[in-house]
Amino acid sequence: MSTSSSGLWKKVRNIFNQIHLYAGLVCGLIVVAVCFSGTLYVYNTEIREFFDSELYFVEPSGDRMSAEEIKSNLESELNKSVTQVFWMEDADRAAQFTLLGEGEEGRGTTFYVNPFTGEILGDNTTRTATQEFMSSMFSLHRWLLLDRVEAPILESMGNRDLGRLINGISTTLFLLGVLTGIVIWVPNKLKNWKQGLKIKWSGNWKRVNHDLHNSLAFYSLIALFLMSATGLFWSFNWYREGWQKTWDTYQSEAEREAERNKPQPVFENPKSFTLDEIIAATESHLGYVGNTRISIPSDLTKTIDVRQYKTNLTASPGSDNLSLSPEDLDLVEASLFSELPVRQQIGRSVKYLHTGEIFGQVSKFIWFLACLIATSLPITGTLIWWNKRKKKPSSSRRKVGRSSTRKMEMA
Repeated sequence: MSTSSSGLWKKVRNIFNQIHLYAGLVCGLIVVAVCFSGTLYVYNTEIREFFDSELYFVEPSGDRMSAEEIKSNLESELNKSVTQVFWMEDADRAAQFTLLGEGEEGRGTTFYVNPFTGEILGDNTTRTATQEFMSSMFSLHRWLLLDRVEAPILESMGNRDLGRLINGISTTLFLLGVLTGIVIWVPNKLKNWKQGLKIKWSGNWKRVNHDLHNSLAFYSLIALFLMSATGLFWSFNWYREGWQKTWDTYQSEAEREAERNKPQPVFENPKSFTLDEIIAATESHLGYVGNTRISIPSDLTKTIDVRQYKTNLTASPGSDNLSLSPEDLDLVEASLFSELPVRQQIGRSVKYLHTGEIFGQVSKFIWFLACLIATSLPITGTLIWWNKRKKKPSSSRRKVGRSSTRKMEMA
């Protein structure tokens, strides 16, 4: 690299370094809080199921009861009607039945049921300590707990909107830090690029801290970029709309209203199919076995809506959606993720890109590690800045000092 180009590169690098520094200092504390809560929330489902395992897991004993038999027993015992069923592929998982009484409004109550005995293990009306804790982590991650503050902080906006705004600004600065960080990471001499990939554990704590900041940030760069770029989706309406238009998933209010009011097919000769027959038909249409959620229509002449989820190690949490005929369980309509255009697949995966669930447990673990790194970056970055503030005087000052010393010695 020539002397002129090297000097220009140093100036550009210095500009990016200043942007990186002040973006990190401004948003540091917020990023620590958001990333720490995000680290835990990556495994929200697993944490809740582990600490409240009595609701989600059962001890297999013999053969499972049929889903239809459990439905009949619950309706008889509770004097309510089943409106939705979540039937698990794994035998050691509890089944979930949602029931709604006559005259009741809302979604109803979901009961966790042992599929071997029909015993009710609990319901969703009682919040456990684990659910309360994870709810607090979600509030911290999304609104910085400001939604928990009853008194309004500003007259111009609600506390939840204020938390969302602060979060969005901090996420924007973090994203800016990610983009400028890669420029700073590039060494002045390309032949030394391998040094940026290593942590010199034998160095002093300042060197180790510096390497932790630079190297770990580089290894987690893609995950950090996706986290922050998708996180803005929930902070700014203009960003959400831009995302949807970019990936061809945008719908205007008129289009959404038309979708909601779209005439539904009506079948004149509905039959009484069991839940087990519906599950079997779903698996036949999709060609795989998974966790199945069935919505039972109040009007039996309407389609039966089913969602099925794959359960393999790299499976996305998204579902394949089917509408089945109440006359013969033939397929009326299907919405399969794999059949969407690539642009729409990306657009509709914004949540899973943000949480790391896009490729199941494999990507979730990568995102978990990246979240840990993201939590540490403001801390290690601040230490780097603080250490540089305390460095020795510049060479010009040292020269002045030496000149003064010589004059004193000659006097």
